[in-house]
Amino acid sequence: MMVAVTDLSDARDERDEAPPVAPDDVPADVPAASSAADGTESALPPRPGRWRRLDKGLLLASLAIAIGVVLVVRGLAVGITGDDRVRLPELIEEVEPVPEAVQVLNQSRVFVDLETGYTGVFVVDGVEIETVDIQDFATQEAGEQVELPPVTIFEGGNNTLTFVPNDDAPITEFTSGLHRVELIYWDVEVGRQRARSFTWTFTVV
Repeated sequence: MMVAVTDLSDARDERDEAPPVAPDDVPADVPAASSAADGTESALPPRPGRWRRLDKGLLLASLAIAIGVVLVVRGLAVGITGDDRVRLPELIEEVEPVPEAVQVLNQSRVFVDLETGYTGVFVVDGVEIETVDIQDFATQEAGEQVELPPVTIFEGGNNTLTFVPNDDAPITEFTSGLHRVELIYWDVEVGRQRARSFTWTFTVV
């Protein structure tokens, strides 16, 4: 009995001659598959995020707290102590009450410390107060008490000006509210005609 043998060599030759499919031959409309294993990103667009509705009550409460913090910080900054934040003219070393202070007592003194060689006068709430040199009231009698006039006292040794309200002074006390002090100061060797000025305010409780 004879069996027909099919020649497989032609089939092998046809398979070998078929060209391989290149990546560029893949149709463009076929999306690339994503793989979590190889870390590639998905070709699908991400879902848009959802906005949360603002809670008006929470927003108002947060705003009120922020305003409160700002007011507290400002209150501490303009208290009766600490004038580091005040930029004084270079010829003025210190002033009292502290500029913009909000807790000043009604009998507080007005004081300024000047550079050596300078003097001046205070104009308090529009009233110019006379300045006298403490050396004019020096006494030769040891231990004798000197009564100073109720005006601004200039101490040349320290270059300070001091005024304290009292019943006999041009200003008896500082009433509650805002007060304004102008310091007019000058070089003692030049005179008042070349004077400068510095103004500040404070509030009495």
